[in-house]
Amino acid sequence: MWQEVLQLDRDLLIFLNGLGSADWDGFWLFITNKWSSIPLYVLLLLLSIRFLGWKKTGFLLLAIALLITTTDQLANFFKYGVQRPRPCHHATIADAIRLVKARCGGKYGYFSAHAASSMALASFFLMVFRRKLPWLAIPLLLWALSVGYSRIYIGVHYPGDVLTGIAFGLFFGWLYAKLYIFALHKFKV
Repeated sequence: MWQEVLQLDRDLLIFLNGLGSADWDGFWLFITNKWSSIPLYVLLLLLSIRFLGWKKTGFLLLAIALLITTTDQLANFFKYGVQRPRPCHHATIADAIRLVKARCGGKYGYFSAHAASSMALASFFLMVFRRKLPWLAIPLLLWALSVGYSRIYIGVHYPGDVLTGIAFGLFFGWLYAKLYIFALHKFKV
């Protein structure tokens, strides 16, 4: 059964990655680039200052730093623990996919740190601002899902890598938002 799941993951990658075209490559390379999200981060910082104030935003920045460190290090732990080669490093399918980036990245890819971190940030802010800024949910989820899909599009992750990253991101974003809210009440901020 496990081999069937892995084969389905490979087939889905080949299909989704094969939908790409040179006309869209630049867009998805932009989406997958971590620096392209800086305007979003600045907007979230400004919204935090505006709706939470400086002190709560300071706690928020600490929670986000811990959240990103957690998702990133957990992804590395799984990558080196599971040791599933990235599709672009996998001999049997490397020729069947479009590698859009100049380089493939590290040898292992399970699970996607990009997908985990972006979904963790999205779910964290959804929890924190769910009452004050409910309209923020759709743009944040679309951004996080786009970052995840971009990893498939450019050929460096299987869909299973991305879905696992999204699941971990959702969980840890929720958990750190709960811890952040608890800390605000505990320290009367």
